[in-house]
Amino acid sequence: MVDSGVIVELILIVVKVVVVGLIVFSLPLPLTWLERKVAGHIQVRLGPYRVGFHGVLQPFADMIKMVLKEDIVPERADKRLFKLAPFIALAPVIAVFVVIPFGENWTVPIINKEVTLYISDMNVALLYVLAISGLGIYGLIFGGWASNSKYALLGGLRSTAQMVSYEVALSFAAIGVVMMTNSLSLVEIVRSQSGGILNWNIFYLPVGPVWFAIFFIAGLAESNRIPFDLAEDEGTLCAGFHTEYSGMRFGFFMTAEYVAMVTISILAVLLFFGGWDAPFGIPLPPIVWFLIKVAAFIYFFMWARFTFPRYRYDQLMTIGWKVLIPLSLVMVLVTGFMVI
Repeated sequence: MVDSGVIVELILIVVKVVVVGLIVFSLPLPLTWLERKVAGHIQVRLGPYRVGFHGVLQPFADMIKMVLKEDIVPERADKRLFKLAPFIALAPVIAVFVVIPFGENWTVPIINKEVTLYISDMNVALLYVLAISGLGIYGLIFGGWASNSKYALLGGLRSTAQMVSYEVALSFAAIGVVMMTNSLSLVEIVRSQSGGILNWNIFYLPVGPVWFAIFFIAGLAESNRIPFDLAEDEGTLCAGFHTEYSGMRFGFFMTAEYVAMVTISILAVLLFFGGWDAPFGIPLPPIVWFLIKVAAFIYFFMWARFTFPRYRYDQLMTIGWKVLIPLSLVMVLVTGFMVI
C-alpha cells in the first residue's frame, strides 16, 4: 500500500512543475511590454499606448498575430533540423528552473502543510544549471545551419563562438562562489549569505565585486543581449540565426532569449545578493525581496540594451579571452588564498 504522504508529495511536485512552467512560458508577455516601455521612456517617447491602458494588451495582440502567422520553411532548408531547432533552444532554459529556489518554505492554508518554494534542492544544483543551460547553444547552431541562409549560418557560427567563449568565464565565476560558500546547492549558497547585507557574496571583499562583474558581463554575452548580441546583429546579419523563422517557431527563440535573461538575473541574485534575504531587516515576505532584486536586474538588462552601443565581433572575443578568462584565473588564486 502506498503511503498517503508520498502521494501528497508527488502531487505537490506536479503542481510546482505546472505552476513554474506556466509562469516561465508567460514571461515574454509582461517583459516585452516592459522592455518597449523602458525603450520609449529612454528615447523620450511613450512606447506602446493604444492597445489597452498604456498599451498593456499589446503583448497579447502580438501573441495572437504570432500564432496566426504562417509557419514558413525555406524550400532548401534541412526541414527536420529547421523545425526542431527552436525547441532545442527553449528546452534547456526551461529545465534550469527545476533547481531554482524562490524562497525557503511557505505554509499552504488549504492543506495546512509547509511547502518548499522550489521543485528540487540538488546538492549539485549550480553544476546542473551550468551543464543544462549550455545545451541551448545547439538550438542556435541547428537553426543557423538548417536555414540554408548565409546570414543565419553566420549568426549561428557567431553565437557558437560567443557562448562557448563566455561560458568559460561564467563557469569560473560560479567556481568563485563555490569557493566562498563551500557548496554547490543554490539553497545552501543563499543560506550562507543570510544575516544581513554585509554577508552577501558581493561584499566578500576584495574578490566578491570582481566575481560579480565577471559573472554579469559573461551573463550578458550568454543571453545574447546588447552590447553582446552579435549573433543577431541586425545591421549586418538581418536577424542572425533566426532570420528565416516566422510564426511560433520565431516565438520560441524569443521566449528562450527572455527566459535566459530572467535566469541570469535570478542566478545573480542567488549567488551574489543574498537571494531572498532581507537587506535591511525590513519586514517583507522573503519571496517579495527575491522578486524585487530580480526585477532590478531585469530592468538593468533592458536599460543596457538602449544605452550601450554594440561591440565589434573582434572586441567581443578580445574581452572574453584576453580580459575575463585571465582575470578569472587570477581571482581563483586570490580567492583560494583568502579561503585558506
